[in-house]
Amino acid sequence: MSDQKNSRRDFIKKSAAFGAGALIIGTGASSYARILGANDRVRVAVVGPGDRAMDALVPAFLSLAGGLNFELVAISELWKPRREEVAAKMKQRTGKDVIQARNNDELYQRKDVDAVIIATADFQHAYHCNEAVRAGKDAFVEKPFASTMEDARESLKLVTNSRQVVQIGTQRRSAPGYTRASEFIKSGQFGDIVMAEMTWNVNQPGRWRRPNLVPLVKEEEVDWKRFLINRPYEAFDPRKYIEFRLFWPYSSGIPCQWMVHQIDTVHWFTGYKHPTSVVANGGIYLWRDGRRNFDTMTAVFDYGDAANGGKGFQVVYSSRQTNSAGGVKELYYSNGGTLNLDTNKVTPEGSLDERHAKAMGMKAFQLPERSLIEEVARVESGAATGVDSSTMAHMRNWMECIRSRKAPTADIHAGYNHSVALCMTIAALQTGKRITFDETKQEIVVG
Repeated sequence: MSDQKNSRRDFIKKSAAFGAGALIIGTGASSYARILGANDRVRVAVVGPGDRAMDALVPAFLSLAGGLNFELVAISELWKPRREEVAAKMKQRTGKDVIQARNNDELYQRKDVDAVIIATADFQHAYHCNEAVRAGKDAFVEKPFASTMEDARESLKLVTNSRQVVQIGTQRRSAPGYTRASEFIKSGQFGDIVMAEMTWNVNQPGRWRRPNLVPLVKEEEVDWKRFLINRPYEAFDPRKYIEFRLFWPYSSGIPCQWMVHQIDTVHWFTGYKHPTSVVANGGIYLWRDGRRNFDTMTAVFDYGDAANGGKGFQVVYSSRQTNSAGGVKELYYSNGGTLNLDTNKVTPEGSLDERHAKAMGMKAFQLPERSLIEEVARVESGAATGVDSSTMAHMRNWMECIRSRKAPTADIHAGYNHSVALCMTIAALQTGKRITFDETKQEIVVG
């Protein structure tokens, strides 16, 4: 990723104009709108034009649209003032009016939308993906994909049995450094992974807070019931609408926002679909501002079958919003050294040296130091738009797959697998129990 340390810490930029991700719901039609020809313009709508969409996904899409013959034609937004403001901004950017749909029912009644970019609240992504697929639309769906197994299972079945192109927004899968790391590990040169350590630390009391925007949200201007979709009803609360990342069941906070990016690389690099077990703990240690979600957490994941004599490894994930020391790190360890995704280097650090190997009648295993990539190149006009190169590449991959009808880099299976790990982590944090997974039922098991 370009400007790696900063972009990893700030995947979701703050924006006074657009606030937190917008939130939509609706029921789509079941037929595919049209069969696209090679020269047809692909017409795209944004479902949830909030921070992530307006700061990254839409700029990436617009920078690629001309060359790939795509067009942004509509937005679907529950909150009237935001809908109108975004429509005006889009006209300013593109010189064209965009359709303003009040919800997804209205959006999917139209025949002039072929695909959607979904950037709604964390808990809505799988639900809104299902709406799009039932309406015959291809979809770019932000992460986290699903925070309940019910939503995850329904989406996996629906998307797998459809012909839609669905890209999940875990953009590390399109980043050059991560791609090289995946290739290197899968080549066998690194040796068996024995441990991974991952951190995502910030010191930001305002992370996911929107104190200036919350008072502007009026119940009469928001479709609150559509926001709640399949979550239990509760009275309208503008904080939960705008600052949803702080409140379960609308988000789990740290696991939904940050952990899924990093745990997804574990599945990608190793081929494991999900953890064998998860234990976790955390709490609100400093930012007591009414939030429900923890400001600090640590989770330990077991992968494989090491407990029964097979291969496996452990992942330790920690994140805090109260002290930024350590920043964002992803370190993979084998018996021969360390792979550091912050520096994109493999080193012999921690390897089995000659002295200790000889004492046990073994051969030393020390990886030569090497760079995975000399330079992470920006993709297309990423430098001009301010969008990180991995998001640019990920958006391009989805757009090209809409043309080719090939599976995208982060397909529904990648989304499902990180959702399993996410649901296991949420259960571990909420119960304090060791969580496992029932392969037959595709369900988490507590204790």
